[in-house]
Amino acid sequence: MLGPNREVEIYTDGACSGNPGPGGWAAVLVYGDKKREISGYSEYTTNQRMELQAAIEGLKALKYSCRVKLYSDSAYLINAFTKNWIIKWQQNGWLNVKKEPVENQDQWKILLELASKHEVNWIKVQGHADNEYNNRCDQLARSAIEAKAGIDQRND
Repeated sequence: MLGPNREVEIYTDGACSGNPGPGGWAAVLVYGDKKREISGYSEYTTNQRMELQAAIEGLKALKYSCRVKLYSDSAYLINAFTKNWIIKWQQNGWLNVKKEPVENQDQWKILLELASKHEVNWIKVQGHADNEYNNRCDQLARSAIEAKAGIDQRND
């Protein structure tokens, strides 16, 4: 059961140095006047996987069932839910419109499980624009790559 004040905003972003290559993900969770930043690294991955991982980790960080506004600049992530791609993939046995296996099924399945515990509103934001928290996520994701892989992300 949702509490009356359990409304959370989650901003997410993923980054990759090369595609595939070293990757980073980040999420900023905003609950009232509280803010929590989380980020992580993967040694060899793709930008799409990092976008999904950011959303997964953001939802995993929630301790209670919440109303969530999840913001991402990834059309891949947001459209899967807002355009019902994910429902069609499931109905088609995880095949896309080209009858090929959907990429990143492992992450999509985790994301579906986590999202089912909440009321999630998936919101697309413009990347690298004027959204403070989206920009912060980008910075955190790139910093995770730089810290672990020693790759300067400022010129990427």
